[in-house]
Amino acid sequence: MAQGRRVERVAALIRREVSELLVSGIKDERVSLGMVSVTNVEVAGDLQHCKIFVSVYGSAEAQQQALAGLRSAANYVKGELGRRLNMRRTPEVVFQLDRGLEQGTSVLGLLNQLEQQRQERGEIPEGTGASGDGAP
Repeated sequence: MAQGRRVERVAALIRREVSELLVSGIKDERVSLGMVSVTNVEVAGDLQHCKIFVSVYGSAEAQQQALAGLRSAANYVKGELGRRLNMRRTPEVVFQLDRGLEQGTSVLGLLNQLEQQRQERGEIPEGTGASGDGAP
């Protein structure tokens, strides 16, 4: 289990360093088009590979442009991680778009539509929430 803690610790360090690089290190204009944030980092058990999940606020085109910029900067990010983390071997870096926020927003929209339809049909009294506690 000690190795699991080490992997988690390395993932947290990578997340912190990549977040700093997004603010001050990566100069690619494509990355600057959208607001990019690191949502999760998954590191393989042997510390040789890591997936960095990023969320990009903006249009689909801005998301793709930012992701392309991040992928082209992957070698730079790997080099900076090697210098900053002092690891024997720096993991290979892969950037992936995290669609969790989009999916969560979509689910909330569907739930709101369902509640509105139920109110229109009279299944839920007006002014009460789905829980029935009187909260809007």
